[in-house]
Amino acid sequence: MMLRKTLHLIGLLSAIVLLPVGWASQPVQAQPFPTKPLRMLTAEPGGGSDVAARIIAPGLSAGLGQPVVVDNRGGGMIIAEITARAPADGYTLLTYSSSLWLIPLMRTHTPYDPLRDYAPVTLVGSSPMVLVTHPSVAATTVKELIALAKAKPGELNFASGPSGAIPHLSAELFKFMAGIDIVHVPFKGVGAAVVDLIGGRTQLMMPNASAALPHIKSGRLRGLAVTSAQPSTLAPGLPTMAASGLPGYESVAMYAVFTPAKTPAAVIQRLNREIVAHLNRVEVKDKFLGVSTDIIASTPQTLTDTMRSEMARMGNVIKAARIRLE
Repeated sequence: MMLRKTLHLIGLLSAIVLLPVGWASQPVQAQPFPTKPLRMLTAEPGGGSDVAARIIAPGLSAGLGQPVVVDNRGGGMIIAEITARAPADGYTLLTYSSSLWLIPLMRTHTPYDPLRDYAPVTLVGSSPMVLVTHPSVAATTVKELIALAKAKPGELNFASGPSGAIPHLSAELFKFMAGIDIVHVPFKGVGAAVVDLIGGRTQLMMPNASAALPHIKSGRLRGLAVTSAQPSTLAPGLPTMAASGLPGYESVAMYAVFTPAKTPAAVIQRLNREIVAHLNRVEVKDKFLGVSTDIIASTPQTLTDTMRSEMARMGNVIKAARIRLE
């Protein structure tokens, strides 16, 4: 009798001991994303990337039910490196311009690889440039400007802001495709370059639409064409470069959102869904139009394809122009 009771007690104790082990072996349910605030890294306050981030953040926050904090960390190299090294969990985002994937083409070393170190989320939008000349230039169309440049090789100067930025690269693409010899005159900022052009010390440039239109309307500059593939409401009345004598020409500044490489696909899909839904709201599109940006709102794959094609296309231009940013 005593032996039977002892064996029964041992069996009960074994069951009690083994039960938690069985529970522990069950798969643990992953917590739904997100469960804490997100940060959106971007460049210095007031720039195009910063403005885009600040328009996106409130809508993304509302969609996710978590705060999205815009974090300005200075230049592109800094925020690009921070994002590349951040945990791949979707809580660190990067909103930046197409310079992210073009800068490595102009530098010997960068602390990141644009195709390897990031998971694309979405293209946000694009900002076209506008080809403008000083009114004294004897050309009122793109074809006439090309003919003038060919007749006077090395005599026309084009102004730009910092070397390697989109206004500079847009003019280099024009030079490359038209087969003309025009001389680059860089300035620290687009504003200073526009002032010099208005003063007649340079002959042409390609600033963004918001910098060009007031001076076109006042007659201080002459607008010849917009650099987008299609006519843009941001530059009303101007033809495209492609339709004005350079078939296939297109050069725009683009803005996009990324998260670190190897972020789970489900997290990327959620981020893309919320951001795209926000970007497609009428009031949000109007905000971007107010800062000279047309909404794109793409899939992650479209952003990847755009990066690859732009790096290949502009890489040829950068090489031909020998642009280095060391």
